[in-house]
Amino acid sequence: MGKCFKVLITGMDGFTGRYLHTNFVTNGFECFSLGCDLLDMEAVLNRVISVAPDYVVHLAGLSFAAEKNIAALYNINVSGTLNLLNALRQLPSPPKKVILASSANVYGATGKTKLDERLHPKPLNHYGCSKMSMEHMAQNYFEFLPIIITRPFNYTGVSHDIRFLIPKIVDAYRRNIPLIELGNIEVSREFNDIRDVANVYRLLLRSSLQSDVVNICSGESTSLLSVFGLMDEMTHRKMKIITSKEFSRDHEIKDLSGDTKKLNSVIEYSFEYKIKDTLTWMFESS
Repeated sequence: MGKCFKVLITGMDGFTGRYLHTNFVTNGFECFSLGCDLLDMEAVLNRVISVAPDYVVHLAGLSFAAEKNIAALYNINVSGTLNLLNALRQLPSPPKKVILASSANVYGATGKTKLDERLHPKPLNHYGCSKMSMEHMAQNYFEFLPIIITRPFNYTGVSHDIRFLIPKIVDAYRRNIPLIELGNIEVSREFNDIRDVANVYRLLLRSSLQSDVVNICSGESTSLLSVFGLMDEMTHRKMKIITSKEFSRDHEIKDLSGDTKKLNSVIEYSFEYKIKDTLTWMFESS
């Protein structure tokens, strides 16, 4: 029987982390949570040394683009990552791979329909800026640790926080609410499935890529209006949509989807779930 590799997952109790945990354990990995405050340097160091992971996936951080606590965005997303990387550098043997989750939000409004990793990022909100700052900081560790920085495009699934767009919509239909307030509905996004995303993370762990950035994307953009169409069809009702400035973002990006060329050159994987599959799964879950 082969070695059971140890994976340290920060944010393992969060939405993405729970799915990665299940996926990794199913595929023979032993998973460990960080279990401490990322901003506590000593606690992070002690935990890293105690686990001595073969692999690391760093998911912990603030992930809501409309987060009001701006200082916390930078403290957790940048300084917390710095503490983790400094701790990993002190291991006698470095991990085989360290994945740092950034975001497609770093791209901003480029005017292009397919966003690839060669574009010069121009984030339009503090969340995107915090992730961009994290990316720049992490590049100082490329010579010491085998790091992959991922830029996931939108994804969702069962148990996703209803502050996010798709869970909010599905929840409204499930509760038979007659109307919903949203910001700009004339937008298209990737709405990928967390189950696909978990598979991609696992494959990236065992890939040869390092000291580089890669999109996690399907390349398939779906209009928000078509999401409502699918939900109307599924529930045999028509949702009334009210646009509200409260939910609108400055500098809204009309179309956001990723170029898959680099990802496809690194791993062999075809996204399994379409948006209709994901919406059905979320709506029918208890």
